[in-house]
Amino acid sequence: MKRSLALVGIAATAAIVLAGCSGTRGGGGDAGSSGDKPASDFTVGVAMPTQQSERWIADGDNVKKTLEEMGYKVDLQYANDDIPTQVSQIENMVSTGADALIVASIDGTTLTDVLQQAADEDIPVIAYDRLINGTENVDYYTTFDNYQVGVQQATSLLTGLGVLDESGKDTGVAGPLNIEVFAGSPDDNNAKFFWDGAMDTLKPYLDKGVLTIPSGQTGFEQAAILRWLPETAQKRMENILTVIGATKLDGVLSPYDGLSIGIISALTSGGYAASDLPVVTGQDAEAGSVKSIIAGEQYSTIFKDTRELGKVAAEMVDAILKGDEPEVNDTETYDNGKKVVPSYLLESVIVTKDNYESVLVESGYYTEDDLK
Repeated sequence: MKRSLALVGIAATAAIVLAGCSGTRGGGGDAGSSGDKPASDFTVGVAMPTQQSERWIADGDNVKKTLEEMGYKVDLQYANDDIPTQVSQIENMVSTGADALIVASIDGTTLTDVLQQAADEDIPVIAYDRLINGTENVDYYTTFDNYQVGVQQATSLLTGLGVLDESGKDTGVAGPLNIEVFAGSPDDNNAKFFWDGAMDTLKPYLDKGVLTIPSGQTGFEQAAILRWLPETAQKRMENILTVIGATKLDGVLSPYDGLSIGIISALTSGGYAASDLPVVTGQDAEAGSVKSIIAGEQYSTIFKDTRELGKVAAEMVDAILKGDEPEVNDTETYDNGKKVVPSYLLESVIVTKDNYESVLVESGYYTEDDLK
């Protein structure tokens, strides 16, 4: 079933017409235009959600490295997926004189008060990969095209199942093929975008009966995995296997590599041989899942080049602190309930066993040794 997939996107640096935006804080007041001040006079607070995922460790390292190469001082903090800890960390950044904030939120609805404190000090805020909701005090957002990520996940599932060929053409498979679907954390704004992109792509095949979901668990709330925890995904997969009994699964839509590892563990414990696993998708190209793909277990992942994401976030901060306006390429999509946040969207790439070397190794994201 496994076929080569054409690259759906070019990592992050694709030429996109950039549109300016207005109405955001451009670094006014003391935290604003650096004038003749060197970058070393400014401190950027970077709040990351957790060190339990290798992806977020890489994000933090990339942002810090890029900012420091520009000359800025950096206060990088991880909150270990504890919301009060993240709020406290950001409060401390504000009180100790951070000149700008880059925030990857644990729960994008819980930072209203602390970001008001930042606004009172005229500290600009960049939302990093996860949109911060319910506040006007977020100036810019940088992320990937999250709806398209969901489309890519579903496309790779359909290709792995043989419903689509490597060019994306319908092969005419009649089915029914049995799949189960997982969603990300309901407190992560991105999770719904991933879900919508994937389910919109799968819907025609579900409607025609080419695909079926034997558990009947087809809603986002049923499929969501709080905090993206692998052990929660594993438990849900175990429960599904109990519900569907002897029904054999052909595929599993998983929106994140950590969940995929938990899902595969449940499947192997539930009687599936490593050589006969369903097609399992993923996201983030974490080393463990890439190794699983190479071994023929997990089928695919979505590569989001965090080096480029960190670069864009750093360049946004640099522009603001110099009194300039950051580049954006989306001023319509990301409404946080209080404002449409001007955004810069990067592109992602489907990765399988057939192209991991060209996408991940040749780009320098991993070495061959990293994936042994």
